[in-house]
Amino acid sequence: MSDADTLDDDLYRRTKQLLEPGEIQLNGAVVHTEYDGSDEIEMMQATIDVGDDIAEGYGMDPTDTFVYSGSDDPEFASNQHQGLTLDGEEFVWECQQLLRNGSFDLVFYYEASADHEAILAAIEDRGFAVTGVRGD
Repeated sequence: MSDADTLDDDLYRRTKQLLEPGEIQLNGAVVHTEYDGSDEIEMMQATIDVGDDIAEGYGMDPTDTFVYSGSDDPEFASNQHQGLTLDGEEFVWECQQLLRNGSFDLVFYYEASADHEAILAAIEDRGFAVTGVRGD
């Protein structure tokens, strides 16, 4: 097993632990990018685009959501973002942007009621490698 496989297994395991039963059942997606720290704009756009895919996986119009970012709230990390409905009442997704081996992985969590397979396919259609993580 290579170092990259070990890191991927570790990230998968940690993501799976975060999906463990809580108030709502969650699934996740780990989006592997080639973006490094100098690609901040591209990384944020990828976060927004994947968030739109997740909203569509709920059957929602992505324009009915907005991104609430860590820079907006001292209780969030700077690379932590949430997709919320426009009224701010409903959670759609959460993302943490994690720097690993010089590039970022975008780790998304969303309710298991969303169409997990359609979300993963949409992310792949954007050209990203993605690892789906089921919370069940």
